Amino acid sequence: MKLHNLFSAVVTVTLLSACAPSIRGTIKLVDANNKPIPAATASPEGAVVNMINTSASLEQASYSVTTAADGKFESARDAIKKGKYQVEINHIGFQTETRTVEVGTFSSPTVDVNLRKIPEGRRKTIRGSRTDGDKIVNPGEVNIQPPSM
Repeated sequence: MKLHNLFSAVVTVTLLSACAPSIRGTIKLVDANNKPIPAATASPEGAVVNMINTSASLEQASYSVTTAADGKFESARDAIKKGKYQVEINHIGFQTETRTVEVGTFSSPTVDVNLRKIPEGRRKTIRGSRTDGDKIVNPGEVNIQPPSM
C-alpha cells in the first residue's frame, strides 16, 4: 500500500511539473470583410506575438514569439509566469489585435485571433512620411520585437 501511494505521488508531481503555464493560440488572416485570405495570397508565418505580464516586475514583464506557417504559436516552457497578460499580435499589412488573458499556476489560455487586412489606401509608409510624427505606425501601442541574434 505504501509503495502504491509513493508511486501515485511521484506520478502526480511529474504530471504537474509538465503542466507549466503557457500561452498558445492560432492566427488567421482575413480581409476587410472578415473573409479568410487564402494561404497562397498571404501567410500568417512570422507574425509577432508579444506577451506582456502586467502584474510582474519589469524584468519578467514580456516575452515574444513568432508564428509558424500554419499560424500557430506557443510560449516556451517556463517563459510564462502566473499573472494577467496583454497579448498583442501584429503582422505587416494587418491591424494589430490585443487580448487580455489570465494565466494561473497550471493554466494555458488559448488566444485565437483573426487579423484583419489594412486596406491599401489606409496604410502608412515610412518612406512617404515627412515628419517624425508621420513615421509612428501604431501610436500608443507597445510593440516588442523578439531579439535578433
